[in-house]
Amino acid sequence: MADDDSDPVYRADCPSRVILDQIADKWSVLALAVLVKPRRFNAIKRRLDGITQRVLTQTLRRLERNGMIARRVLPGPPLGVEYSLTPLGHSLQKPFSVLYEWTVANMEDIQVAQRRYDAASARSRQ
Repeated sequence: MADDDSDPVYRADCPSRVILDQIADKWSVLALAVLVKPRRFNAIKRRLDGITQRVLTQTLRRLERNGMIARRVLPGPPLGVEYSLTPLGHSLQKPFSVLYEWTVANMEDIQVAQRRYDAASARSRQ
């Protein structure tokens, strides 16, 4: 990661901010993980417990626009759409798997820190 104060990545108009925002949100990360193999829309939705149809549609469109996934209309009947990772999307699997493994390994410590912070915040408001 950049460390130099003059690095353009820290500028408000740097395109990296938009890209990071679009690929690093929770639903994008999870959708990319689910697409380790090609899947239809409803199969993706079933795997991503809690996502709405609207949010999944937006997420997939954003990932397609950014070149991370490909959308293919399947001949019918029944008509369907299948999504798959592009080579660019595949290139995110390794960094995302490291992030996932870090999250799982540190989840309990993070939850302890959150409870400690919340308790201290509650005491300070009294």
